[in-house]
Amino acid sequence: MAQPVIEIKNLKKIFGEREVLKDVNFTVSKGEVVCIIGSSGSGKSTLLRCINLLETPTAGEIYYHGEDILKSKKASHQYCAKVGMVFQQFNLFNNLTALENCTIGQIKVLKKDKREAETVASNYLKLVGMEQFINAKPKQLSGGQKQRVAIARALSMEPDALLFDEPTSALDPEMVGEVLKVMKNLAKSGLTMLVVTHEMAFAREVSDRVVFMDGGVILEDNTPEEIFNNPKFERTREFLKRSKNE
Repeated sequence: MAQPVIEIKNLKKIFGEREVLKDVNFTVSKGEVVCIIGSSGSGKSTLLRCINLLETPTAGEIYYHGEDILKSKKASHQYCAKVGMVFQQFNLFNNLTALENCTIGQIKVLKKDKREAETVASNYLKLVGMEQFINAKPKQLSGGQKQRVAIARALSMEPDALLFDEPTSALDPEMVGEVLKVMKNLAKSGLTMLVVTHEMAFAREVSDRVVFMDGGVILEDNTPEEIFNNPKFERTREFLKRSKNE
C-alpha cells in the first residue's frame, strides 16, 4: 500500500458560532488523485484551506509523512513549501510576467538562483502549453491561460502534493477544457492531487477516490465507480442527480 502523504484526523473548524468542519478524517496517499465534491457550503473549500494552513483548524491534527505539522512552526514551513495550491481566482502577481510569477517562490522560499529558477519555470510553462507567453503579464492572458500559469507556478515549487480549489469555477465554459486537460495529464504523471471540483465528469474519469461532503462532514469516501453508480446515502444521490441536471 502507498504511504500516506497527508493524514487528517478529527479536524474541526468553527467560524464564530458556525461549525463548518465537524470531525473530518481522511488520508491522501502518494500518487493518489482524490476529488472532493459536494454542494456550496458543505465545507469543501474550508477543508482545503485548513489542509494548506491558509485557515488554522479549530481542533484536530494534520500529518505530513507522519509528522504533526500543527505542532511545529518549522515543520509547518517545510510543509507549506512542499504542498502547493491552485486557487479559483489564479492569485497571480499582476505586475510580474508569467515567467516571473513562476520563479519568485523558487527564489524566495527554495533559495534557488535566478537562472536555475528560470530553467525550472520554463519547463513547467512548456508542460502546461504556455511557453510562448513567458513574457506576458496576467492582464494580457485569458482566464484559462492565467490558470495554466498558476498551475505551472505551483509545479515550479516541485511539490509533494498539489491542492486545487475549484480551479475551473472562475472560467468561461470554453476555457474549462484546456485547464482540465492539463490536470488530467498531471494525474497520469503520478502527481499526488487533492481536487475540490464541481466537474463531475473529471472526478469520475480521473480520481482514484471521490469524497462527498455534506454539512461539514465526509458522508462518503469511495471509488468513483461506487460513488457515482452505487452511492450509499440518499443525500449523495440527490446531489449527483441535481449535478447531472445543471
